[in-house]
Amino acid sequence: MTISDDMTKIVICVEYSDGSSIVETPWATKIGDDLYRLENSPYYAYSVSWLDVVRAPYSEEEKRPVFMETVKKSGHRTIRISFDCPVEDGNESDKCLKEIVALGCSYEGATPSYICIDIPPDANFEEVRNFLVIKGVNFEHADPTYEELFGLETE
Repeated sequence: MTISDDMTKIVICVEYSDGSSIVETPWATKIGDDLYRLENSPYYAYSVSWLDVVRAPYSEEEKRPVFMETVKKSGHRTIRISFDCPVEDGNESDKCLKEIVALGCSYEGATPSYICIDIPPDANFEEVRNFLVIKGVNFEHADPTYEELFGLETE
């Protein structure tokens, strides 16, 4: 990713059901009043993906724009992988990522074991998901979430 002058980091605070929270700051391009296009796949946030347009008003407290809502979906979807074996050239995790890329996806790694998979609109979401199930890879539905996909509660 090339960082340009019209890009900034926005704050996304993710709150969990146990009361804990985490903050991430993906890159975004300003496209209008409080509107930004995400230039990264979020590592922790749910129901938002790469190139989505979000509303993020500037916060004096944070000294940055803070995510409020998704305004327009890009059609990209996000699955997150947690590999037991960190990705290294030629290992099984690396081979798995190469197969995911062959399915039309891209990825960003938060760490060598924690990877965000971007599934673009022209890639087959179900094919990618089924591949991960067959491979026995630990993954989570980030956008859409499991609940959004199946209308069920997870435990």
